[in-house]
Order: sequence, then C-alpha cells, then structure tokens
Amino acid sequence: MSEVFRFAPSPNGRLHLGHALSAFTGFDMARRVGGRFLVRIEDIDTTRSRGDLIAAIFEDLRWLGITWEVPVLRQSEHFDDYRAAATRLRDMGLLYPCFATRSQIEAALQPGHASDPDGAPLYPGLHRGLDARAVADRLQWGERYALRIDMARALAAARNMAGNAAFTFQALDAAGRQTAVVANPARWGDAVIVRKEVPASYHLACVVDDARQGITHVTRGRDLLAATDLHRLLQVLLGLPAPLYHHHRLLTDQQGRKLAKSADDTSLASLRAGGATPVDIRHLVGL
Repeated sequence: MSEVFRFAPSPNGRLHLGHALSAFTGFDMARRVGGRFLVRIEDIDTTRSRGDLIAAIFEDLRWLGITWEVPVLRQSEHFDDYRAAATRLRDMGLLYPCFATRSQIEAALQPGHASDPDGAPLYPGLHRGLDARAVADRLQWGERYALRIDMARALAAARNMAGNAAFTFQALDAAGRQTAVVANPARWGDAVIVRKEVPASYHLACVVDDARQGITHVTRGRDLLAATDLHRLLQVLLGLPAPLYHHHRLLTDQQGRKLAKSADDTSLASLRAGGATPVDIRHLVGL
C-alpha cells in the first residue's frame, strides 16, 4: 500500500516560512518513497477561515513547486462526520457537556493550578458528574456547551481496548529511524473534544480525517508533539488506525519565538514579492 502524507494548514492567515518547512518536509518524504501527497484545509473555525486565504495557500504551494492530489478535503464540509464520531464517544460515556465560560473556569482555579501542554489551566471539573436532570434543564434553556472528554474514564476504556499499545505511537526521526514513543494523554486533563461553536475540535477532526484519507505519515512541527498523546487516545477509542509521526524542528525568530500567522510573521507572498525564489525559501528553512 502506498504511503500517504499530508499538509493541513488553517486558512486564517498567510503561509510563512514555518509552513514552507512543514510542506517541504512532507512533500520531500513522499517523493523519496514514491508515496502520495495530500493537502487538507482545516477550516472548522468558520469565523476566521476565508476563501481568499484558501486560494492564497494553493498559490503559495504551487510557487514552491509542491503538487498534490485533488480534490482537496475541506473540514467545513464534513461536520456530520465529526458529529458521528463525537456521538460514538458520548454513547460510550466518555464525553460530557460543559457549560462553563472561560471566566467561570478561571474563577474556580486555585493558586498553582496545573496547566496542559498548551499552557492553558487544566479543567477543574466544574461540570463533570453533573446529573442528567440538570443537564437536560440547561439544554432546554438553550445554554451553549462544549463536550469534554472524561479523561479518567477514557484512559480506562483505552487500556481495556488496547492494553499498553493504547499509550504508544510510532515516531520517525530526521534520519528515518522508527521508535516507539510513550504517550501521556492524562496531561491534557478533560480536554475539549467538541467546541461550543462548531461540532468538533482540532483534535477530533484531525484523527477522523487522517483515518478517512488513509494518512500513513503525519509530518508536523514539534509544537504538536504533545497533541499526539491525545490523538493516539482518540484513535484507540474510535477504532482508527495510527499513522507514523514525524515532528520536525521549528523555525523561530531572533527572540526564539515560534513563527506564527497570528504574530504577522513574514509571509511567503511578501518574500516572493521581494524577489525570493523557491530555492531561496528552501535555503531559508534550512533544507
């Protein structure tokens, strides 16, 4: 079976050098092994995603010399699939509705409260164990809610389903060597699996789409290494295959900060307008 790689940007800003490194990494690996290369548009955040930015992603990739298969999957067109996956988890008793606002969660925190790998405080369990009548009443009142995973129950279920394999994934280093990595989903606590405003989170949509598209190799930055812990847990619970993971190095600015669209870091489009060539971009990202 052919190896399948993917590049999955979010259309909420222009691509920068960090995206170029990620796209080149997956594309080059696919070419070396004669595999397939896909582009996926991760636009579940419909309030921030824009059509012109999707077109710009394709323009930047073509300029870099990257080719991909069509049609391109857009997550906003597959909300029903994410709802089905969430329903399955909820029917297993592993998701529960959380009505709490961010300010309510912050008010419940004690000094020195632990944080998740993204730096957000671990959920203090405000609505875990809320009785069915209270949930039904709040739903009837039309309160907005997210669905959180009951991490303790989820870990127990995964252990029953897959034993120790539930907490490992296979990783590839830069030289192509494969090693088993022990995952630690518990450090995410009761993470949000379905957001209030859309029927998925990045984590749920990602694992559902990787399985749907037959992705065998996930290449992404080291900033998403911890997310793989949670993705591995969801794969086990949903009975989905686990790809090989390669978490490449990150590009940083002079202050050591990771490049980000939200920080308006230099875009590929502006570099192109300034006379840079695709070969220049490869040199700038260290390839």
